[in-house]
Amino acid sequence: MSDYNIAFEKAKEFHGHVCPGIVLGTRLTLAGLRELGMNPHEHNRDLMVFMEIDRCGTDAVQAITGCTLGHRTLKFRDYGKFAATFVNIATGKAVRVAVSEKNREEHDRLEPKEVLTTLALAPDDEILKIEHVWVELSATDIPGVPRQKSVCSACKERIMDGREVSTGGKTLCKNCAGQSYYQILPP
Repeated sequence: MSDYNIAFEKAKEFHGHVCPGIVLGTRLTLAGLRELGMNPHEHNRDLMVFMEIDRCGTDAVQAITGCTLGHRTLKFRDYGKFAATFVNIATGKAVRVAVSEKNREEHDRLEPKEVLTTLALAPDDEILKIEHVWVELSATDIPGVPRQKSVCSACKERIMDGREVSTGGKTLCKNCAGQSYYQILPP
């Protein structure tokens, strides 16, 4: 079985069904690992991935690489782009792989099964944009035990890995500093 087929089966099983996002996520993962000289069939302890979208392709990346939020090796940056940056923590080498839009109109005219086959078999340069990049990683981004801990002076919740906000001489969590994604409802 080819590298693609093995990786695709992992992604399909993890995601639960087949869709263009799983095919493209598999393709961009294999391209990213290849560019870093990493084997897609081995656990790559020094791999960190930054995902720019929270859609199907992210499941493919997670299933194939083994990178997860819990292990701090999968990072999410909400750019809404079907792209991922693969970083070798040990060497600092990084590659960003994005889905190319250059053949989008042609692919949109195909039947669903034809799209899957076309995306699976197309040469990388027809469906992917591959760029070697530099990613600045701070000590608080690296997997392992928390390197920094503090407590919010307002809500008293623990804040890890340098995510606190200092304002007016106080240490606050992002929520208490007015940067929250949620609002507390009255009892």
